[in-house]
Amino acid sequence: MSTPAQLMVRCLESEGVTVVFGLPGEENIRFLQALAASNIRYVLTRHEQAAAFMAEMYGRVTGRAAVVSATLGPGAINMQLGVADASTNSTPMVAISAQVGHDRQYKESHQYVDLVSMFAPITRWSAGVPTAQAIPEMVRKAFKLAETERPAAVYLAVPEHIDTDTADYNLTPLPRNVVRPEAPSAGQIARAVDVLRTARRPVVLAGHGAARGNATAALIRFSEQLRIPVANTFHGKGVIPDDHPNSIGTIGFMRRDYVNFGFDNADAIIAVGYELQEFDPIQINPHADKKIIHVHRFPAEVDMHYPVAVGIIGDISASLNALTDALTGHRFSLDVITPGRDSLAEELTRGQQDARFPLAPQRVVADTRAALGRSDIVLVDTGATKMWMARLYPTYERNTCLVSNGLSAMGFALPGALGVKLARPEAKVLAVVGDGAFLMNSQEIETAVREQIPLVVLIWEDGGYGLIEWKMDLELGEHHYVRFGNPNMISYAESFGAKGYRITSADELLPTLKAALSDDGVSIISCPVDYSENLRLTERLGQLQEAL
Repeated sequence: MSTPAQLMVRCLESEGVTVVFGLPGEENIRFLQALAASNIRYVLTRHEQAAAFMAEMYGRVTGRAAVVSATLGPGAINMQLGVADASTNSTPMVAISAQVGHDRQYKESHQYVDLVSMFAPITRWSAGVPTAQAIPEMVRKAFKLAETERPAAVYLAVPEHIDTDTADYNLTPLPRNVVRPEAPSAGQIARAVDVLRTARRPVVLAGHGAARGNATAALIRFSEQLRIPVANTFHGKGVIPDDHPNSIGTIGFMRRDYVNFGFDNADAIIAVGYELQEFDPIQINPHADKKIIHVHRFPAEVDMHYPVAVGIIGDISASLNALTDALTGHRFSLDVITPGRDSLAEELTRGQQDARFPLAPQRVVADTRAALGRSDIVLVDTGATKMWMARLYPTYERNTCLVSNGLSAMGFALPGALGVKLARPEAKVLAVVGDGAFLMNSQEIETAVREQIPLVVLIWEDGGYGLIEWKMDLELGEHHYVRFGNPNMISYAESFGAKGYRITSADELLPTLKAALSDDGVSIISCPVDYSENLRLTERLGQLQEAL
């Protein structure tokens, strides 16, 4: 026998939930009481937005829906950015908040807004719990919808009269059922084989679905046996190791980046787990003339520049293996790989040797890579940091370089690193943030210190919104309203009980990173960055067509 709050917690335990991120409120205190009596860890955060980012990134690396909890009204609304980020980044999440009772929902009432309607556009399913008896079914449905391919966030509102209900309910959680991967259609495989047998220069684009589906082994086998080069999206980083000879790097920065040459010359694109919000398909198929084979767990979205010749719907690894087997003995040329791959490597090598101060972005990327192991994890916040890290940072395993490229929300990386560290405690975890993004959720330094969650934050400091300044300078020739001041980052970190470091020369960064990552505490590193390299990069890329 259990109260509704206890029943809710038992249902979460049945789903395998081990941690809930959130803030308490008057209207869900019995839910929190039930959590305190359970084996679920409750991580008290300093802002609901940060709690949602923690849950999102926990779900990103585990593939299982994490839970974020908030009170009604402003608390629930604060969660929405992280909830929307999860849905647009195809990440499972279950968001639960309190709501006013049914006796107040029909009229103007204190703290009442229609939360179910507000969450509907940014979730797969948004619903209010009508009665305690509905809890087992609704919780099971929430996790099923959140985790079913394509993953997304779901939202449940629990009215306060249900949370305060003290009646005993003889109800039990529903058993968790797992959807098994399905085999691809033989007909789809045969049609894709016909397309590839007539192709001359195919290229693979590996996206987020390939990373979620852990399709690395099948993708490498497909690429090696058929000699097809592989590029990845920002979300697909690491699904094929960047040091694999068939890898041509990450696409997603701008049309004239080095990797685009593989797509400019291609006549067929095998899109493996690619989702259109990751990168506009007009950038890889501007004339809509390339044949596209869509390999995913679900059908492709409709887009003029993504005309699917064949859609292979099923388990991604099974689909790739079936294609490989059906094309045994068929091999393509890898000439399309050069010169882009070499250009990326040369750019990073030059960065390793750049001793300027403030540091060149390429030097920061190179030293970050040198400080982390192949299986360690870096979260890269939105801004100029993302553009430099996503395109240049060598990645060797899936889910080890994490960005937001669906909603591209600023401020996710610092709190998200806490969620990742709880999910992957054996890995070193680094949050890379611009100074603009850092102060959006820097209050969670206190959460990390209090909860004893090891955290290292590397701030690329330039005193401005670097990406917006870059964009304005490119398109307008001038910039406005992008510069700001910062606190003393060392004093700021120390005020929370964390360690603070300021880099004063290029050769200090790597040893400082290594020391901080070896520490079991919380460290904040402020590194001045020379963003004059931004315009130099786009000038170089704009000249690539002639140079190469």
